[in-house]
Amino acid sequence: MVHAEDPKRRAAAHALTYVTDGMRLGLGTGSTARHFVELLAEKVHAGLNILGVPTSEQTLSQAVSLGVPIATLDEAGPLDLCIDGADEVGPGLALIKGGGGALLREKIVASAAREMVVIADSSKKVAVLGRFPLPIEVVDFGVASIERHVAEAVRKAGCEGPVKLRRDGDGHPFVTDQGHLILDAHLGRIPDPAALARAVEEVAGVVEHGLFLGLARRVVLAGADGITVLEPGSF
Repeated sequence: MVHAEDPKRRAAAHALTYVTDGMRLGLGTGSTARHFVELLAEKVHAGLNILGVPTSEQTLSQAVSLGVPIATLDEAGPLDLCIDGADEVGPGLALIKGGGGALLREKIVASAAREMVVIADSSKKVAVLGRFPLPIEVVDFGVASIERHVAEAVRKAGCEGPVKLRRDGDGHPFVTDQGHLILDAHLGRIPDPAALARAVEEVAGVVEHGLFLGLARRVVLAGADGITVLEPGSF
């Protein structure tokens, strides 16, 4: 019987083959990225010399506990590689990210890297983005007004579905590492991700959104048939 975590770990193990001695790495957030950090730590203890820049407090804590050398992005400077997971992978390697609430730091780190490699199980590949709710990070001032304007922007971009404030297990608003809130847009499908990204970015109070467009250079998918590596023209 295949455990649900097995494909994630196999994708993470494959991504580790892209890491070479002396690299400065962006370390992603989420269940698949967690496997990568664990495997990376084993290589570090075996002598691999790298410097990691975590994309969340969660990943920072994990990396420190495992003895992975870490730095801030300002300290590390330009990165060689960013390894991170995704909630959905669509045509052109367009991504939805931010299910764990770390999308702002994830996008900053990915943008600072020479190459972004995404690791995921094969179920994350979709023909059209949108089944997974799109996270939108917003400030906490006037959030009800921001939510209304985001919902209007979503409709103008040709999408339909409710926009809801994310809450934690206790019913309180979910707060990101940067002290912001998250609106989740439950759209079902996003026919034009670029148009939606532009529309949402125009709303005052929006800090960042979970559409990662033009950032991923390679996606490593693990499934029952083994490892598949996608590039922008090979979806």
